[in-house]
Amino acid sequence: MKNVLLKAITLACAPVIFLPAAPAVAQSYPTDPGDFWDVTGIDMLDGGDLQYLQWIASEWKKEQEFAKSKGWIKSYHVLSNLYPRQGEADLYLVTIYGDFPNAKAMLDQRKAYMDWQTKSLDQLNKENGNRAAFRKVVGSEFLQEQILK
Repeated sequence: MKNVLLKAITLACAPVIFLPAAPAVAQSYPTDPGDFWDVTGIDMLDGGDLQYLQWIASEWKKEQEFAKSKGWIKSYHVLSNLYPRQGEADLYLVTIYGDFPNAKAMLDQRKAYMDWQTKSLDQLNKENGNRAAFRKVVGSEFLQEQILK
C-alpha cells in the first residue's frame, strides 16, 4: 500500500518538475538591439556660446556630413539642455551608428577622412585645443538603443 501511495504521489508531482522550464521556452527577450549612440556633453564657457556654435554649424557639421555620405554614420544631432544644473552639459553632440566598425574598417575610415580633410593632423589637434577657450567636454557615453518588441 505504501508503495502504491508513493508511486501515486510521484506521478502527481512529475509534471510540476517540468513547469519552470516551460515558460522559459515560450518567452522571448522583450527588446532587440538597435543603433549605437555616441553622446558627448559640452559645457559652453561664459561668452563662448556663439563661437562654439559657429564651429558646430560649420566644421563639425561638415565632418558629420562626410561620414554620413560614406555610410559610416546614420545621423547626427545637436541637443540643448534647456535647464542645465551645475555640472551638467549645455549641449549634447550625438552621432548615431548603425553598427560598430572593426579595427581594419576604423583604419580605412581614418585614412579616407585624412585624405578628404584639407587640414593636417597637427592643425586639427591645435584647433581642438583652441576650442578649450570656449567649451569644456563634461562627459561622453556610448549607448545602444533598445528596440521594444
